[in-house]
Amino acid sequence: MDKLEKVELMDKILNEFEDLRNSQTSVLKKISKIEADNINLGVSLLEKKLPDMWQNVNNNLELVTALEEEFQAYREKYFTDNNIKALQDAEE
Repeated sequence: MDKLEKVELMDKILNEFEDLRNSQTSVLKKISKIEADNINLGVSLLEKKLPDMWQNVNNNLELVTALEEEFQAYREKYFTDNNIKALQDAEE
C-alpha cells in the first residue's frame, strides 16, 4: 500500500469514527428519552438500570471521541511527515 492509499484509508477510518460517535450520541438521546418517558410510568426496573446504561454508553462515547482525536493527530503527522500534499499534486 502506497502512502496516498494509506492516507485515503485513514480518511475513511476517520469518517467511520465520526459515524460511530454520532451513533453513540443518538443512543444517549434515546436512553434519555426513555428516562423522561419513565418519569410518568415510574417503573423501578427502568429507574435502576437506565442510568447505568447511559453511563456505559457515555463512557464509550468518550473513548471513541478520544481515539478519534488521537487518530486525527496521527493522520495529520503522517500527512506532514510524508509530504502527502506534494504526492497529491503530482498525481493531478
